Formats: sequence, structure tokens, C-alpha cells
Amino acid sequence: MQIFEVVELSEFPYMETKEVAQGQAVSDILNETSFERVYLLVDHDTKRIWMYNGAKSSFKVQIYGGILAGKLRQQLKLFYRIYSLNMYSKDDQEFQDLLEKPIGGGRAKPIEKKDFPESTPDKYVADISVSNPKINVAVEYINQIPQPDSLIRRFMIIGGIIFTDEEITESFVKQEKIIIKPVKLGRLNDGFTFFQDHNYSTRIIIKERNIQGLELFIDEEDKSPSLKIEIPLIYEEKYNKPGSIKTLIKAFQIPKKLPGEVEKENRNENKTDNYDDSAD
Repeated sequence: MQIFEVVELSEFPYMETKEVAQGQAVSDILNETSFERVYLLVDHDTKRIWMYNGAKSSFKVQIYGGILAGKLRQQLKLFYRIYSLNMYSKDDQEFQDLLEKPIGGGRAKPIEKKDFPESTPDKYVADISVSNPKINVAVEYINQIPQPDSLIRRFMIIGGIIFTDEEITESFVKQEKIIIKPVKLGRLNDGFTFFQDHNYSTRIIIKERNIQGLELFIDEEDKSPSLKIEIPLIYEEKYNKPGSIKTLIKAFQIPKKLPGEVEKENRNENKTDNYDDSAD
């Protein structure tokens, strides 16, 4: 297993990798001291390039890590695949097996400045299209990703819809179980929205280069009340009340005479009555 640290530079290309030589096993590098760093792990046994983003690592350096992982894959002739180690909880067997692997040499070389083309001004404008993900699919995918330690998810935003987590009691045959499910709060307004009631930690979830959603976390020790959003709620039960079958049948019955014809007959009868009265 080779490990490379992602390093930010002050000038072009603004990024490079530095191979980590110290340590006997991966666990000597990925531990409580790595929460502010980004690493690329090259597993030559499985031909995988693992991306690891520390919980408090810079968002910019995380982006650099994705670029450098692609560079490593090109260097290794595209035989290797890129995976995110952050998709796994620390308790998952996949994560634990990786921590036990020994650190050693390999064919991967550090990505340096010479591996980037010279910086040139942009000459072309790319057509970029953004589409919203399917809400249910995105929610399911996001919920598969482990929650950060010591943080609680307060809001989740998918395609302009904002959710919050709520405890729901589910009844089974022998017991009741409390689970946490995302509940829809409403739709965000056009423009921009500030979330200023807490010091949020933000997590962006991406799948196949498409943003699936945005999560806003707070510290689990944060006891301040949540943001109260004044949104009128229309409950589904209002439109799902049981109806009468007689009313339904009556609604489909066609009258013998249309309302306009009845009104015309009434006017003719009134004229006839008035004529008879004048004759008397």
C-alpha cells in the first residue's frame, strides 16, 4: 500500500502529492491526527485508489485530492479505479481491513508540478447543465453514508427541497422501535438562503459527478433551539377522507333535462300564467 498526502501550493498548479514514508501500517497514518488532511491510498493488490478526506480538511484541498487521484490513475495506465473511503464508517469491515494493510513501495510516483501542462488562459466556454436528482433515490443514497462523529444532521437539501430529521416510533409485533427519518419541511425560495441560527458544518454529497444533496450538521453538544420555519402545512388527510358511494353514483347521473332547458320551460310557464291572468 502506498500513501500520498495532498499538498496545497501557493502557485500553479496549486497542488501536488507527497509520498508518506513513515509508519508500518495504514492505521499509523489514518488516525486522530489526520482529521485535517487529505490522503490518496494506492492499493496495488486490489488495484484501487482510495480517497480519504479528514473530517476537518479544507474543502479546496478535497477538490485537489479528486484531481490528483485522476492524475494517479492516468499514471497507472487506467488499470486502477478510484473509490471514496469516506463512504464507509470506521467500524465497517472494509475500513478496518484497509487500516491493517502494511505501507510499502510500489509503482505509483508522486504527482508534481511537471505533471501538469503550462497554465494558459481559458479560450473556450463550456456548456454546463445542472439537473436535480430524483428525490427518493438521493435520500436513499445519502442515508447510506455514515454520519460524522459528534455531529447531528439538522437539515438536508435536495433539489430545492429542505428536510429535517425526526424521531418516529414504529410498532412491531413484540416491541416498539424509534428510528430517525428525514421529514420534508418545504421548498426553498428562489434566490439565496442564509442559515445563521447555528454554526453549521456543511457536507456535500456527490455521486457520479452529480451533486445529490447538501447536509447541514451541528455539534451534538449544541442545545440551542432549531430554526423555526414558518411554512403552512396542508396535511394529506384533508384530501383523503372516505367518501360515499351514493354521492359518487349521483355525480355521474345525467339528468333527463339540462339546467338550461328547465330554466327555459319555467320562463314559458310564467308567460302563460301572466297571459291567462290578463285575459280574466
